Amino acid sequence: MTITEERTHTVETDGIEMDEPTEQSSELSLDELFERLERMPVPEGYKVEIVEGAVFMSPQRDIHWQTIRRIVRALEDRFGMDVLVTSDVRIDFPGELNGFAPDVAKIADGAKKDDMGRWRYQDIEFVAEVISKRTAANDYGPKKAIYASGGVPVYVIADPYIGRCRVFTQPQDGEYKSDLTLVYGTPIDLTEAFPGFTIPTEDFPKD
Repeated sequence: MTITEERTHTVETDGIEMDEPTEQSSELSLDELFERLERMPVPEGYKVEIVEGAVFMSPQRDIHWQTIRRIVRALEDRFGMDVLVTSDVRIDFPGELNGFAPDVAKIADGAKKDDMGRWRYQDIEFVAEVISKRTAANDYGPKKAIYASGGVPVYVIADPYIGRCRVFTQPQDGEYKSDLTLVYGTPIDLTEAFPGFTIPTEDFPKD
């Protein structure tokens, strides 16, 4: 079946609407879905992810970048300028069609990309996401579960709308055994996972 022969339905995203084939996502590979997205008019400054086969787009606003920048700076202060860190780079995770672009991801030292030129989820040591209103349910819900299933040791959510961070650690059996909530201004102490690593939050911007 060609693309032109397929009926489409509208997928609502964070401020953007797009068309996606009604064909069951299981019939398309993750690469095929991303290839179709690349042919669509995705606005500049929007992050595109596929979560459990559903497509989501969210704007990367100034407040997001300022938070991301502070987290990356903390990583560089602790691990040096050569630390392997990505932002908004596709990383495929286990499960049914999960292609995420974490706001911040720390890659293990010495990790190598796969045959497709992508980082492997098995080498992710730390992930941080900055909340967008209409995709917050993903960050707190399926993405958290998938990061835990993938064995990501530390997952941090920064929520500028409520001025709080959620810190998830100790992944086991598909969930995080430790869940800590901190108000902005309280340092995120990650020394148990990474000796000497703390993320200051007093300058995290609020919406």
